[in-house]
Amino acid sequence: MIRLDRLSKTFGSRPALHELSLDIPRGQIFGLLGHNGAGKSTTFGMILGQVHPTSGTAFIRDISVQEHRLRALQGVGAIFEAPAFYDYLSGWTNLRIFTSYTRRLPDAELLETVRFVGLESRIHDPVRVYSHGMRQRLGLAQALLPRPELVLLDEPAEGLDPEGIHEMRHLILRLNRDHGMTVVLSSHLLSEVEQICDCIAVLNQGRMIFQGKWTDLTGDAIRYRLDLDPWDKASSIITAYPEFTLSSDKILTVANGHDIADLVAVLVRSGIKVRAVEPIKQSLEEIYLNLVDAPGASTLP
Repeated sequence: MIRLDRLSKTFGSRPALHELSLDIPRGQIFGLLGHNGAGKSTTFGMILGQVHPTSGTAFIRDISVQEHRLRALQGVGAIFEAPAFYDYLSGWTNLRIFTSYTRRLPDAELLETVRFVGLESRIHDPVRVYSHGMRQRLGLAQALLPRPELVLLDEPAEGLDPEGIHEMRHLILRLNRDHGMTVVLSSHLLSEVEQICDCIAVLNQGRMIFQGKWTDLTGDAIRYRLDLDPWDKASSIITAYPEFTLSSDKILTVANGHDIADLVAVLVRSGIKVRAVEPIKQSLEEIYLNLVDAPGASTLP
């Protein structure tokens, strides 16, 4: 669906992105991650043709955005930066104005999108009385008109309360599951990305340092949090087995190919009370921080 071929961008003397090459297949929910200034917004801007690359090309459905922008962006919706509306007009009128730039939609089709984003009861109120969450929903409705194949969402849950974040997450999942849309999103809420994205790309100071399934970075070793009694006796038993590594905070790491059940059996036979063995899943946040803080993480020249 999207192919980026060695995209680079320099603003004056300041490099913002360096030879970014990226492929995003059709039908995915794909996450673009990075600190502020990593190059995420620059990348979105170049995909949408709003930022011209210093070098390289962005393709949508194999059509160059830089050479054939209108054709490439057919069937593409986006929330990029803060959605802008006429505050003194109703949400409905704002959407009508937006669709007039492409094609006039039947009221039934417009209403279907309004219902999808959960704004039906307030769509005829002036936008100036909308909460931040309602504005985000209106922005999503705008991005979905007319029905696109691809949606780009720049920080779609930014500024939302926990309920709003939950609702936005499920809207994004429904776009992909029920309508088959390809969704590309950037977000600082890594716990949300973890729940909806299988594949990600991580940018650090303008360079891509990872692309793929984030679960591939969890490693082969499995960790557990233990509650054993008596602890001193249990720890001395554990240290006798090189395939099991015990940290000072009572976290056990099991090497690939070995089973925690074998150790539990040894502990029980030795008279140890095993009160809890809790698997620890490495979160996307931990993986992300390890990536960007690792020695040698790329920096722009």
